[in-house]
Amino acid sequence: MSAHFARLARLGILLAVVVSTGVAPPGPGAAAGAAAASAIASGAEDALAGWLWPVTPPRIAAPFVAPAHEYGPGHRGIDLIAPVDTPVRSPAAGVIAFAGSVAGRGVVTIDHGAGLVTTLEPVTAQVAIGNAVAAGEAVGIADAGGHAAQGTIHFGVRRDGRYINPMLLLGAVPRAVLLPCCDG
Repeated sequence: MSAHFARLARLGILLAVVVSTGVAPPGPGAAAGAAAASAIASGAEDALAGWLWPVTPPRIAAPFVAPAHEYGPGHRGIDLIAPVDTPVRSPAAGVIAFAGSVAGRGVVTIDHGAGLVTTLEPVTAQVAIGNAVAAGEAVGIADAGGHAAQGTIHFGVRRDGRYINPMLLLGAVPRAVLLPCCDG
């Protein structure tokens, strides 16, 4: 399969997912899904390729819930089951942008380039600001506290400052199913 055809196929699948799953509902919230689709279309595939789950085995405790608008209620990431002391890894190569405490909970933020930034919490950092990390490299251990339920970590991803569903990068969003539209 040629690289151009693969890029077009990925863009088509992503756009179908955005439309069918409500990941980016119509209106201002649509920018998150459109940003991810735009990244693929503009050649930022390297930043989108090869993402890994930050904990293994991956078990979702709370899914991403897109807000209807930028300031609306929602869950801007996914919560993964990770008992205290579970190793937490970088989902993709990047540079540590923040590693420390925010409101009494440990937070690790990784800048992956191409406008993609990951936040993991609560995590006791084992890295320092400015450290380069590879995909799958340990960045800390799961801790307790914050808004995530006990025994879970929150995994959020922003693209150009807007939250997107991390599942889009992990290739775990269910395929779109086309349904008949009209009575015939």
